[in-house]
Amino acid sequence: MSKIGNAFTNGKAFIGFLTAGDPSIEKSCEFIQTMEKAGADLVEIGIPFSDPIAEGVVIQEANIRALSHNTRLEDVFRLVEMVRKTSQIPLVFLTYVNPIYNYGKDKFFAACQKNGLDGVIIPDMPYEEREECAAQAKAHGVDIITMIAPTSHDRIKELAKVGEGFLYIVSSLGVTGTRSEIKTNLKEIVDLAHTITDVPCAVGFGINTPEQAATIAGQADGVIVGSAIVKIIAKYGNDAGPHIYDYVHAMKEATAKGNI
Repeated sequence: MSKIGNAFTNGKAFIGFLTAGDPSIEKSCEFIQTMEKAGADLVEIGIPFSDPIAEGVVIQEANIRALSHNTRLEDVFRLVEMVRKTSQIPLVFLTYVNPIYNYGKDKFFAACQKNGLDGVIIPDMPYEEREECAAQAKAHGVDIITMIAPTSHDRIKELAKVGEGFLYIVSSLGVTGTRSEIKTNLKEIVDLAHTITDVPCAVGFGINTPEQAATIAGQADGVIVGSAIVKIIAKYGNDAGPHIYDYVHAMKEATAKGNI
């Protein structure tokens, strides 16, 4: 089991997200530490990118803010190194193919390993092109997190077979962002994936209230929240820490109530 798997060993996992460099690398480090103290089991770190096609307005604007501060990939690796000085919480990058290829695939995954990064999520990398990064990721001990959208059963089975770390189950079609209602039959997707693999299934896209977190955790192994946390950072900036703590703590408590 990779270190990512450890996030799911003590009940239902809560996974938080932020965009690196929003509002600064130093504050991103502080906010990751805050999320861990509040109960987060794993943190996704978004690498700022000019064309984040899977993201809604909230995270798009976070990318713009981080890039306006000249946040570079080297800064994001430095962020991971900073976190690792005090914490071993599992960390996963959310990035796009372009930054990886521009940096160099082997160089990118070597830097992930060197700085203590555990996995990557690449929304714009189709399953059919996964092998273009798989060898380099495996050589450096980095899990490629597979995303599974509401789709055909055959496709879900195919994607689940290559799952590493955890399977990212997309709650509904479209881009990221908070939703008032999630209607997808997530338990059916999770149960189908579990017939293929023991890799945990975590659900993201749209979850933002404790009630939603408790419901989703009753159907899956973990809950992923991004836009709601990024909204807090957008609202409070450098002073977001206490607000992040209160929100993540409430969401983790709700997540822990969920039982399959």
